[in-house]
Amino acid sequence: MAVDGAQLAALGDPTRRTIFELISERPRSVAEITRRVPVSQSAVSQHLKVLRESQLVRAEPKGASNVYHIDPYGLGQMRAWLDRFWSKTLAAYKVAVEQPPEESR
Repeated sequence: MAVDGAQLAALGDPTRRTIFELISERPRSVAEITRRVPVSQSAVSQHLKVLRESQLVRAEPKGASNVYHIDPYGLGQMRAWLDRFWSKTLAAYKVAVEQPPEESR
């Protein structure tokens, strides 16, 4: 999956970003996440669905529930996409710094 804005849009929502950050600390179940955010379990499940569809998290069945983990594949794609911009910015900065200053007239 190429980064097409879905991942950035998914993280644009503050509640989803909080959920993503909680999962990045350690894998968590829906019940654990629900205890940490001010929304219903149904809302948490909807947010997780968006994060899953964006390949930012993945679910691993454990007993009667799912445990959510960061999806390294999707996150790696987003990071590679963002790194392209960082690389371009650093290259432009290098060119600007290495240019001789304009002489005063």
